[in-house]
Amino acid sequence: MKRQRLYTLLICLACFCRVATAQTFPSLEEIVSGQVVRTRGMGAMNWLKDGERYSRLERNETTGGTEVVAYRAKDNTREVLIPSSLLVYPETGKPLPVRSISWSEDNTKVLIYNNTRQVWRYDTRGDYWVLNLATGTLQQIGKGLPGSSLMFAKFSPKANKVAYISRNNLFVEELATGQITQLTTDGSETIVNGTFDWVYEEEFDCRDGFRWSPSGDYIAYWQSDTEGTGVFDIINNVDSLYPTILHFPYPKAGTANSAVKVGYVPVTGGTTTWLDIPGHPRDFYLPRMEFIPGTDELFIQQLNRQQNRNQVWTARIGEKIPTLLFSDSDEAWLETNNHVMWLKNNAYFTWVSERDGWRHLYRVSRDGKEISPITKGEFDFISLVGTDLQKGLVYFIASPENFTQRYLYSASLFGNGEVKRISPLDQAGQHTYNMSPTGKWAVHTFSNAATPPVIDMVALPTHKSVRTIETNEQARAQYAALEVHPKEFLKVTSGDLQLDAWIIKPKDFDPAKKYPVIIEVYGEPWGSTVQDAWGGGDLWLQYMAQQGFLIASIENRGAAAPRGREWRKCIYGEVGTFAAEDQCRGILDMANQFPFIDKERIGITGWSGGGSQTLNCMFRYPEVFHTGIAIAFVADQRLYDTIYQERYMDTPQNNPEGYRKGSPISWVEGLQGNLLLIHGTGDDNVHYQNCELLANELIRHGKIFSQISYPMRSHSISEGKGTTLHLRKSMAKYWNDYLK
Repeated sequence: MKRQRLYTLLICLACFCRVATAQTFPSLEEIVSGQVVRTRGMGAMNWLKDGERYSRLERNETTGGTEVVAYRAKDNTREVLIPSSLLVYPETGKPLPVRSISWSEDNTKVLIYNNTRQVWRYDTRGDYWVLNLATGTLQQIGKGLPGSSLMFAKFSPKANKVAYISRNNLFVEELATGQITQLTTDGSETIVNGTFDWVYEEEFDCRDGFRWSPSGDYIAYWQSDTEGTGVFDIINNVDSLYPTILHFPYPKAGTANSAVKVGYVPVTGGTTTWLDIPGHPRDFYLPRMEFIPGTDELFIQQLNRQQNRNQVWTARIGEKIPTLLFSDSDEAWLETNNHVMWLKNNAYFTWVSERDGWRHLYRVSRDGKEISPITKGEFDFISLVGTDLQKGLVYFIASPENFTQRYLYSASLFGNGEVKRISPLDQAGQHTYNMSPTGKWAVHTFSNAATPPVIDMVALPTHKSVRTIETNEQARAQYAALEVHPKEFLKVTSGDLQLDAWIIKPKDFDPAKKYPVIIEVYGEPWGSTVQDAWGGGDLWLQYMAQQGFLIASIENRGAAAPRGREWRKCIYGEVGTFAAEDQCRGILDMANQFPFIDKERIGITGWSGGGSQTLNCMFRYPEVFHTGIAIAFVADQRLYDTIYQERYMDTPQNNPEGYRKGSPISWVEGLQGNLLLIHGTGDDNVHYQNCELLANELIRHGKIFSQISYPMRSHSISEGKGTTLHLRKSMAKYWNDYLK
């Protein structure tokens, strides 16, 4: 009896210690508040044209207004460029709110953007003001048009005019007289001039849809005709007595796209000249258009609907028929080329291609006939950072040895393809750079999974740090005080393939015990989860780890990792199948490596594409995955938009079996474990329709599941007081109830 009492006492003491340990970790309320580990960043900044200074918006504590301040990169000398006394309403003298500013080409005027309104993801609609620095006068543009209706206002090259969009029409305003010329009149709910429909914005990052010619005499712009595109309705049941309905064109995979074309119009008004680019405007995409520097010649990228061929066309103002300059193709898909730079007085332009099996930067001659590699080797060019044209260098991000990290490299624009690492060897993790136009200076940010961002000013190409901008010592101390185990990076296998992964353990981890594991998954070509970068301390994941779970993530084939073309594109036509297979094999290999992982308690969760992979894993591998939480998921790939889904899968008409295999809704019969579905009913990206159709199919097959619907929340499920806390509490409860 005494032995039993002693045993009971020890058990109670152990439970008390576990509770005490758990109580030392912040609460979920504290984590959601964002106050546990607070990092400081650089904030919004813009390099000035001299390449020696950058500007920032700062609050003047005396006046309470905003002022524009410049800092010299070399020594941090501060200079007030625009005092707060100039940024006041002319009528009242009260401070003028400033969301952002843009300078004229000659730096004599400034465009001020405020009173913004959200259009889909971003605040791209609002009011604009012009400040004349020579006279100190401030004038609002677009007077007579509805308030907060202007979009993408831009100075003309001579800074004597401003062009902008209002209610899907294009306008030009003469600053000296205030005279407004309406260049298009056909803008409507279905005809969109100078901006884009939902799918172009979401998938091609297209928002600002017009360009001034270098001469300032013409404006080139996109027009989208959404008539004939399927219209999706979102029902709002929560904001009024009777429901209201939001209608917007949304082309689902295999259905009709908007008809998109580009043309140019004189700024004095008149008829638009539409370019006669070959191909039906609903079966091709025009995701990029710019004027070649210093010319009245347009440089236009045209993708076919399958997005496996990118044709570059040039067209001169005064002509209607474009000329085919260059073409790139791939058996799977191509991305838009966002790194086009013109070199040696427009004799060459740069182009990113995977033609040798790796993503590299190339130099293409002006006639399109000569293409030479600027970077070479068995590694991926990840992104462009900047150039130093005086030294003939290009700076870019790459990570040849470690796919979870990111470093700065340089190469000669007219060299033999050799590259040189610039980022310090003793800073393992991820490096980002905001580089000056001359390539002489850069604001450098370093972090890794256990290190909050450290920001400094560096001189290039030596990478010498001339000044520390932010150490985030407070955040480092706050994170250290938590005494948690940061992410441990490791390798797992899927057949013969090696995959990157990480794992987080509880503070009181005991390798002799068995722990349930929760897998965080994304798995689609758009993103990556296994990255050695600061994630705010991963406090939500750490919170769940302190509840007694292991948290893990595995990077499957097809994810956006810099591992070469074959790694990314082997999933073409098979999105959803290889990902689930790799997640299954990967976690079993991890469990074989680490016996403390309980194979009988494996959970998985993900958002958006990660929600889809969660469902595929739960339905297709029920013997492995026992509990899942799928958030904002695509249940049937036919329900998602044309540009994204067809890029990786072709159309449902051409690849019906691929769509069937990759869609979770095809496999609901396999569900055996515990499943929670979470979706926002106001999701304009991945529609709530996915959740309802999947629920309907689960019910038809007699499958028991749980569901939480968030009224009129978008894809982020973040709007409204208490939403994020409610979501995280619900997830934590589900894991504790069903996996633990």
